[in-house]
Amino acid sequence: MDSWPAGTPSGADLHLDLTTGRARGLGLRAALEDALRGSVRDGRLAPGTRLPPSRSLAADLGIARNTVAEAYAQLTAEGWLTARQGSGTVVAERGAPAPVATPGLPQRAPAARYDFTPGRPDLGLFPRTAWLAAARRALAAAPNEALGYSDPRGRIELRRALADYLARVRGVRTDPERIVVCTGYTQAVGLLCRTLHERGVRRAAIEEYGLPQQQHLVETGGLTAVTLPLDASGARTDLLGPTGVGLVTLTPAHQFPTGVALHPARRAAAVEWARQSGGLVVEDDYDGELRYDRQPVGALQALDPELVAYVGTASKSLAPGLRLGWLVLPAELVEPVTRQKYLADGHSGVFEQLTMAEFITSGGLDRHVRRCRQHYRRRRDLLLTTLAERAPQVRVTGLAAGLHAVLQLPPGGLSERELLAQAGWLGLSVNAASGCRAAAAGPAEERPPALVIGYGTPPEHAFAGAVDALCRLLTL
Repeated sequence: MDSWPAGTPSGADLHLDLTTGRARGLGLRAALEDALRGSVRDGRLAPGTRLPPSRSLAADLGIARNTVAEAYAQLTAEGWLTARQGSGTVVAERGAPAPVATPGLPQRAPAARYDFTPGRPDLGLFPRTAWLAAARRALAAAPNEALGYSDPRGRIELRRALADYLARVRGVRTDPERIVVCTGYTQAVGLLCRTLHERGVRRAAIEEYGLPQQQHLVETGGLTAVTLPLDASGARTDLLGPTGVGLVTLTPAHQFPTGVALHPARRAAAVEWARQSGGLVVEDDYDGELRYDRQPVGALQALDPELVAYVGTASKSLAPGLRLGWLVLPAELVEPVTRQKYLADGHSGVFEQLTMAEFITSGGLDRHVRRCRQHYRRRRDLLLTTLAERAPQVRVTGLAAGLHAVLQLPPGGLSERELLAQAGWLGLSVNAASGCRAAAAGPAEERPPALVIGYGTPPEHAFAGAVDALCRLLTL
């Protein structure tokens, strides 16, 4: 006979209303499952709540015990409930309920316990002491005029420091007069798209897989997006000729999300397309400094500075909250892009620029990047070792540089949609590879499921636990 521990709610206490489901044509079991899901979803049944034994709930509701047992089993399989030895059936642990949507405002997903969102650094690595020291030195040395309205291109101190740093570290060919300081990649692409739209450009090519917002960024700038296929050599820049585009955005050093470097022949093809068509190549060098197992891949911009606009940011090497990025421009685009920057926000924050300039020239950025490489290499190696031991069926790619990896799962298991649902129950935030595919690419061929994970995101104290939870997800 079922026991009923003290404190366990009765069927009446659960306030389960089967009439709503029955009115929609659901059978008894489906109506019970629907009512239980609703109670968990809206918080009436909190995580850890012990449910009545199947016999007791069946008696309270006036239905067969098997109906309740089967409903419990189904909801356990879906992750809503957990069957514990000696404790009966309880409501599974889960993330916080989604906030009520406010019309017109983007909604943030509930915070996960373990965040593997790609493209974000370990914020605990930010060099607070060194940055604060640089800020003090920069502010002490700043002339009074630095506190007023500034050149829309940015402070000359930072543009000089960037010109030297990018030439030394990334092989970029430029001078301070051709650099525009901006708030990051989003603003940089917007400035370029609006500038080219004014010049009559109407179409832009983007990589088939990339930033989820890439197509939106281009279209917000007034251009229609078309996509370039990807293969093991990177974006198919050899196909640019007949597309009729005037701009192409590429991630040549470390394609997002696949992780491949653009083949030299494809790099040359992109520049040749720009030369023949009068178009512009936009190089997104989002994590070019973070490399582990290969020699540095130089900037594509160095092949022809008049045909390639180079975009970099401090978001990966330091922190996205600084809102610091830079555009290295062909000479003919400096004036119109500067005008667009002035119309957008006048100029970027002066204190951040002066501090960044001091941080670069004092050697602070070089020291910090070296520390970052060691830190993320250790994380990457732990991830690889653990996956090889606990989830050997998973193929891991894209790990020679950067902060993310692609986990390719064998066919026949959970779909990407199912993996994301299960990840939520495990307190994990992960991205499906299909979510990185541009809508402009049209229907995708059916592929085995894959996840894109950012191993820079979890804080240091939680990284081992995050990898453990990830392995549990991959072995469901």
